[in-house]
This record gives sequence, C-alpha cells and structure tokens, in this order.
Amino acid sequence: MYNQFKKERYAPFDDLLNLVTVKPGLSVIDLGCGTGELTRRLTDHLPASSVLGLDASAEMLREAAAFSNQQLTFEHSSIETIIASGKKWDLVFSNAAIQWIDNHETLLPAIVSIVNTGGQLAIQLPSNHEHITHRLLDTVALTEPYKTALGGWTRTVSTLSIEAYAQILFDHGGSNMTVFEKVYPHVLENATALYNWMSGTALIRYLERLPAGLQTGFAAAYKKQLEAIFTGSPIFYPFKRILMAAIFAQ
Repeated sequence: MYNQFKKERYAPFDDLLNLVTVKPGLSVIDLGCGTGELTRRLTDHLPASSVLGLDASAEMLREAAAFSNQQLTFEHSSIETIIASGKKWDLVFSNAAIQWIDNHETLLPAIVSIVNTGGQLAIQLPSNHEHITHRLLDTVALTEPYKTALGGWTRTVSTLSIEAYAQILFDHGGSNMTVFEKVYPHVLENATALYNWMSGTALIRYLERLPAGLQTGFAAAYKKQLEAIFTGSPIFYPFKRILMAAIFAQ
C-alpha cells in the first residue's frame, strides 16, 4: 500500500530537499531510506557526494538496491545503531522516518551528535496524529477482543511541537534554522482510498502487535469506522508534516 500514493508522499521530500545547502563532496546519510528512490534523488542533487541509505526493513532495501551507484550505497541497520556507532556525516537527512522512534527529546540530540562540525541536519516527519483517522484506530483498539489482545495498548505519539524541535536544535548548537509545519492537501477518491493510505502508515503499528487471527478483523473494523464518517467522494485529507533544518558550526 505504501507505494500506492507516491505523488502525495513525495511532495514533502521535495520541500525538505529545498532546505538542503548544496555543496560538493559531502558525506551524507539518509536515515530511513525506504525503497531508495528518494535517496537516489538526494544523491543526484549533491554533486560528488558519498551517500549512505540506511533502513531497518530488509524488504524495502531489496527494492532500494536498484538505485545504488558509485555515489550511493545502502545498509540494513537501525537509526539507533548508527547513532551508537559514533560516526559523523556532513549532512544527516531523514524523510518520514523518525516518527517510528519514541522519545524525541533524547532522539533529536542524539541525531545532532552525528552531524560533523559545519554540517547540516534536515528532517521531515508527519504531525497528523490528532486527525480523526488516527483517533479511530484507538477507538477500535479499545474494543474487544482487541483491547485484551493489545493489553489496553494504544499508540503513543512521539512527535513534538515545532517550538520544541526548534528549542532542541538551538540548545544543541543549531543555527540558520528553519522549522515549520505544513498542510499537504490530499484529495482521495473515497473512504476505501483513505483506508489504503492509512494501511501503509499508522495501521501497521496496531496490526503488528495483534495475533494473526485478529489482524483481518481489526482492519475491517477500522475500515468500517472510516466509511461511517467519510461518506462522500472525493475526500479532502489535510496531511500535516513538520520540516526542520539547521547548521551546526560547532
């Protein structure tokens, strides 16, 4: 389902790419490179640079291999592991990945720590967690038999406010900062299309915690909730995202 909405998912990448200061010969890491297509675009945008695409999904990296070249390589690893390695890069780039990791109050400073002196950080992540499409997931999760199977769990969102992200960047030496939230207007055909969109993102977190015998039922119950609210066609889906960039001179 993830690749079904490439146009909509790629628009924030273009905005993030525009925040990158282009210099030749950079060492670059893309945290959460996914299927690699956008990492290749990042590589092509940066002349004579060496780019490493990192992702924890072996499935996505199998697709990413097709985009590798002399400048671009891919590695199967987690963001936490690469931070712990202590290696640093001139540009640390991450497009729609860090939302899967908790505790951004400590995560963002840790990511800053792998930026070389004089280097740049550029990050984009969704901030749509208050939208009804996300709240309905919790509604279903708190009904039986899912509540018992999940142990009462509902997803805790780690996303902070743009003010909080800006403060963290400043406190850790960031300058030339750009931090903003933007609504990306998506027009989807109907509730089924909206369900398909969510199937590639937030729904995954719930299904992966459920036993196989309950996953289909949970997904169907969630789709039914969407269909009860989004009855028209087309559907306007305002998707919010946070974009941030900063230079770290010291």
